[in-house]
Order: sequence, then C-alpha cells, then structure tokens
Amino acid sequence: MKKVVYLMEYPIDLPGGAQLSTISICNALVNNPDCGYEPVVICPELLDKNSKYDFKVRTYPMGESRVKNLFIRIRAFLRIIREEQPDLIHIEMSESLITYGFIRHFFPRIPYLYTDRGMYFGYRTRSKLFMMPVLKGASMMVTTTEKNRRLWEDNSSIRPLSVIYNTISPVFSEYDESRKKRDGLFTIGFAGRICIEKDWPFVPVLVKALHDAGLRFRVHLVLSLFEKGDDVQAAELRRKIADIIGDENLVYEEDLSQEEMSRYYYGLDLFLMTSQFESFGKAAVEAMSRKCAVLSTAVGGLPEVIGDPACLYTKEHPEVAVAAVKRLMDDTGELKKSQEYFYRRYRDNFTEEAYLDKHLRVYREILGE
Repeated sequence: MKKVVYLMEYPIDLPGGAQLSTISICNALVNNPDCGYEPVVICPELLDKNSKYDFKVRTYPMGESRVKNLFIRIRAFLRIIREEQPDLIHIEMSESLITYGFIRHFFPRIPYLYTDRGMYFGYRTRSKLFMMPVLKGASMMVTTTEKNRRLWEDNSSIRPLSVIYNTISPVFSEYDESRKKRDGLFTIGFAGRICIEKDWPFVPVLVKALHDAGLRFRVHLVLSLFEKGDDVQAAELRRKIADIIGDENLVYEEDLSQEEMSRYYYGLDLFLMTSQFESFGKAAVEAMSRKCAVLSTAVGGLPEVIGDPACLYTKEHPEVAVAAVKRLMDDTGELKKSQEYFYRRYRDNFTEEAYLDKHLRVYREILGE
C-alpha cells in the first residue's frame, strides 16, 4: 500500500472547492482499497472538532497572521511528513506549495505534484516568484480545465501538465427521478457564496430583463454567507429581486449543507450563473447532476464545463440570455432535451469514478507503476 499525503493551508471541513475535491479523492481511495493508495491529509485544525473522516487527518494550529502561519506550516509539514513517510506528496493549495518549497530539500526522494484550481493569471507576481522554483521540481502539475493547462503551457516552462476536472460531493452521485420538479411555475435558480466573483448585483439586472420580456417565473435563491457584511448584501439582493417579481415568486435560503443543496437543485428547471470569474464552476456541475438546464456567463473555465456554446452568454448582451430562457420556457421538449444533455455531460465527465481514475493514472505515472 502506497501512502499519499495531501498538503493544505485551510481546514478540510471549511467549505470550498479544494476541500471538497480532496475529500472526494481521499474517500474514493479508501472505498477502493484495491487501488493500493492510503490517503493522509495535513491541514489546519478542523472547524468542527467532532468532524469524522474515513481517512487520516493530521492537523496543526493556525496563527493570527500570514507570516506566522507560514512558519507554523513549515514546522508542521516538516514534522508530519517525516512521521508519515509518504511515497507521494500531493499539494492542493498555493500557500502550501510555497511552504513546501522551503522544506522540499529535506525529502529529495519523495516525488510531489501540485493541483492548480485557479487560473495561471490569477496569481500575484510575488506569489509566482516563490511558486515557480517549486513547480519546476514537481513531477507533474495538474489543472482543472484544458484552458488553464494551455495558459500554463503558453506562458511558462512548467512541465509535464495534466488535466483532471473537479468533481462534486458524493451526495450528488445518485439521481432520484421521483424527486425532480415536474410541473408548476418555471423555476430559475441562483446559488453561491457572497463574493465579488459571482457578481450578484447583475442578478436583479437579468431578472428585470426576463420580467420585462413578459416571462413569468419563480426565483429560488441560495446564498452562503461567510464575511462580515454579507447579510447586508444578501438582504439588498433579495429586496431588489422581490421588487421586480414579487415576494410570492421569490424563495430564499442560506448556508445550506451539501445534502440540502442536492435537494435544492431537484426543484429547479434552470440554473443560471452570472459570474464574472470562475476557474471551474462547481455549482454548474452540481446542477447538471440533478438534470437542470444550465445557462452561464462565458468566463474562465465555464465554457469548458458547460460544453454547449448555445448555453453561454455575455453581460454585454443579456438579450441572448433572455432569448435562451424564453426558448426553454416556451418549449417543454427543448427544456427536457437541455436537461438530459447536461445530465449526460455530468455522467461522462465529472463523476467521482472519473475523478478517481484520472488521479490513479497520474499517481501511477509519477511512481512508475
């Protein structure tokens, strides 16, 4: 049994794409022992001390500042890696990559790889200054989209590069047709955390454009609130949407668990994204897994995730989005066709099985198996 250590600078139970993806690969390795890999996660102390995982989690304390945390990580990574003696180190976050750069000479015989879950141009110049020497010593770098792989290929000398699409929580793996919305008022979903990348101010603009086109629909809005002031932004967004379509046509929820999000998507006809940046687009994949039609802005990695150019729009031309929504509302056959397309796309590209298979190929290539 070979051991793989995963390095992280955030607690694995903090909601986030890197955390969920790491949990997915660790669970998959544990649930498939014949694969021959034992996962161990090294991360800061868990938010919930009662959190339980089927794989080993080694934790270290968090400091009050970025500099202090760097030195804490250096000592913790050095100590725990020495204790675990892994065959392979998989670095899942950028600060952990920089940290490992300070201690990698202590482990010259342990190969390592890095997964970039962002985009090449998303790193500060200072961060790249520290990252590049570490990446040049890596056995491989993994990106989550082909677009980001090309960006690294065109703008750097980092090789080799491989692509592994993100996956989503295992709670989305099984689809129950009996729970899918079948009738009633056409329901459009918007969901995500409060952050600048999601461009929530554009949601009322788009809702108004749909309403002004004579379309009658319900909005089901789900927000995740993390920072101070998020509640104020959420209240303002709800008020603006309700002023357009009426309180009776707005359903609002916040801070849902993954299980609750799985239930949420069943109740949608269409999931609509207004992001101004997405390195991947996990929410789109979650919606696909529940047979939702998906309409998205053409930014970041979303065009690659969505696949069909007809399901993309730009904010410079919101009329394209309005026309697409109207087409789905007017033609139930077209709606069903779109929903089936996205469900097949999920099954073909983003399942936990596909995620495990691609990781195994990379691990075995690096270890010469």
